[in-house]
Amino acid sequence: MHPRLRRLAASSGLLAATLLLGTLAPGRPALAQHPVPWEIGMQPAFSPIKQDIIELHDLVQVIITVITLFVAVLLAYVMFRYHHTRNPTPSRLSHHTWLEVTWTLAPVLILVAIAIPSFRLVYYEDRTATPDLTVKVTGHQWYWEYTYPDQNGLHFDSYIVPENQLKPGQMRLLEVDNQLVLPAGKRIRILETSADVIHSFFIPSLGVQRYAMPGRTIETWVEITRPGVYYGECNQVCGTNHSQMPISVHAVTPDEFTAWLAQAKTKFSQGTAPAQTVAAAAAPSRLAVAQVEH
Repeated sequence: MHPRLRRLAASSGLLAATLLLGTLAPGRPALAQHPVPWEIGMQPAFSPIKQDIIELHDLVQVIITVITLFVAVLLAYVMFRYHHTRNPTPSRLSHHTWLEVTWTLAPVLILVAIAIPSFRLVYYEDRTATPDLTVKVTGHQWYWEYTYPDQNGLHFDSYIVPENQLKPGQMRLLEVDNQLVLPAGKRIRILETSADVIHSFFIPSLGVQRYAMPGRTIETWVEITRPGVYYGECNQVCGTNHSQMPISVHAVTPDEFTAWLAQAKTKFSQGTAPAQTVAAAAAPSRLAVAQVEH
């Protein structure tokens, strides 16, 4: 093997092993979960709901693959068997009871096989009866507001970090000034609403996606299996700066969460975000408005 190819294979294997150990090894914190270039599959599961979503996806994938192959083979057989050179006199058969019953019942049974786990998953992710913590998420144009009703109404705003303020290693369009901090291994009830238009709270690796609608409170829940940072986005087009509403969830151990609560109650005691952060986050909006006016 060429030395350059050997070095490339070795570095690729080392990178794959590092990612595998970092994301799958028991007890280790999860790497930052975010979209990657050329990603064609779903992000790894770090919650029971996401795991069930992947299992349902795999089930449906198997079913549609079998159907596609069956139809392709059947079509190829018909084209070969009934080609005009082999079958110069076409059949006049116009009715076959059992065949018609079969092609009517078979799709019904297939849809039932898909519907049962689908409905089970929908109801499973709807709500939890025994939450350890409640978090209220409010969508705004264009930032998120997080409230902890169980912690004396602790709340704060989360704005995107502008590109010119990103630190080395931080990701464009995904970093925020105040992360949503949650304890890993606990059942967390999430209540979502909106102060203006329809938003969508979407965290792929946690299997969380619910609309935040004005005048309504929609519920879901999550149980994060491992400490780490999980990124998401607003998944509903909500205006000019729709792309400026990233979500960053920092999952920590229960002890670390207790320590963070003590600090957060002091830091956010005024219930407002720092003026510089608000101004920086609002700057793209003002620029967009100015461009429209001119």
